[in-house]
Amino acid sequence: MWLEGKEKRLPAFVIAATHSGAGKTTCALGVMAALRRRGLEVQPFKVGPDFIDPGHHTRITGRASRNLDGWMLTRSYNQHLFSRLAGQADCAIVEGVMGLYDGYSGISESGSTAEMAKWLGLPVLLVVDASSMARSAAAIVKGFETFDRSVRLAGVVFNRVGSSSHLEILREAVSRYCSVPCLGGFPRDAKLTMPERHLGLVTSEEQPLTEEEIDNLVELVERHLDLSYLLETCLVPFFPSEPFGEKRRDQGLRIAVARDEAFCFYYPDNLELLAEAGAELVFFSPLKDKEIPKGCQGIYIGGGYPEVFSEQLMKNVQMRDAIRRAGEQGCPIYAECGGLMYLSRGIVMDSGKHYDMAGLFPFVTRMLPRFRALGYREIRLREEGPLGPAGLTARGHEFHYSRIEDDPKTCRRIYEITGRKGQVPAEEGYRVHNSLASYVHLHFGSHPKIAENWIRFCLKWGVST
Repeated sequence: MWLEGKEKRLPAFVIAATHSGAGKTTCALGVMAALRRRGLEVQPFKVGPDFIDPGHHTRITGRASRNLDGWMLTRSYNQHLFSRLAGQADCAIVEGVMGLYDGYSGISESGSTAEMAKWLGLPVLLVVDASSMARSAAAIVKGFETFDRSVRLAGVVFNRVGSSSHLEILREAVSRYCSVPCLGGFPRDAKLTMPERHLGLVTSEEQPLTEEEIDNLVELVERHLDLSYLLETCLVPFFPSEPFGEKRRDQGLRIAVARDEAFCFYYPDNLELLAEAGAELVFFSPLKDKEIPKGCQGIYIGGGYPEVFSEQLMKNVQMRDAIRRAGEQGCPIYAECGGLMYLSRGIVMDSGKHYDMAGLFPFVTRMLPRFRALGYREIRLREEGPLGPAGLTARGHEFHYSRIEDDPKTCRRIYEITGRKGQVPAEEGYRVHNSLASYVHLHFGSHPKIAENWIRFCLKWGVST
């Protein structure tokens, strides 16, 4: 058994779907909210590199949602993280990614929800969009039930059900042709539609769910899903486990972390690993604050939606100047995606309007009407840098609508990036002074030394803010 220690059994299951847009996020949020209303401590998880859904999980449950990923992270890392955090709660809910069997490729389960369910030994609640369907829904359920017999379906719940008679037909079909039980059906309801924009849902920092919306989610689940059945039948053994490593002594290092509505895409593991390596994290807002927190020897600017707040960011000239001066004076800055855009000379909207940014990096970024890049990435350091020695590899994810323009040859690129198998490596990872920026959101858990390496780099080169 991959777990160690004294066993306890807790309700835990995966909420997956036949495809993206079927309603698994609405279902997952509703289940989490309903369990909280029942007085349970719920530990949420999200399969895949998503930042937005975990933010809504966290708002509803009061516990930080964590990413599980079969491609970026090892099997043992996922198992350890899940066991440690779920074992501290009363139950655990894992929201899947895309369709149940969708992953890194068409012939491998790597990175899929199904792979994660098997790694963790969890049953699956399958969400099926039943709009414009009746008996055919049973064929879909049957296919998912038999595609991989080692994935255990705990039940199916239909979404966008037209009427009680529609649900009855669906129940009859599943009962006749499938082994998996039908546990309910959610009606069509515009009130339950989550607000969206490019790259996914609106973030919880910008538009947190209101109490009325949470009430609607709870009512949806309590009225239309047999939640008690899931709690009684989806009991999974848990064993206490320790953090990834012993917390190192305080290194005397303060790292300023940008966190507000514009910059909110961080893997909690990255922050936890930095803290475990001995750094003190100090949060600040590039939108609202006028200066970087005092006494910091490093700055971390994650991703988000700086383009949505470009005018507000541009008007905060004092902060932009402070960030640029810190970088020019040698303070190490690590920036990902939205952070890269903020460190550039400016953001050009698809309308052509230009917004000045920090200006540390000698290029601008331009917004595009369609995806510029989307997918998993592996980076290899071409030379020694802020994250470690030449040859170090780490994994992450890239998703953005912008591109770099006016990219001068004087800007060093220290990453060699590959994506899907057979892709020609690309040079990226822009370095100016001691600052490093990339479109790739790295998961520090993909290489156990990244957090420690960056802290060591900050201690060596850091100039206090």
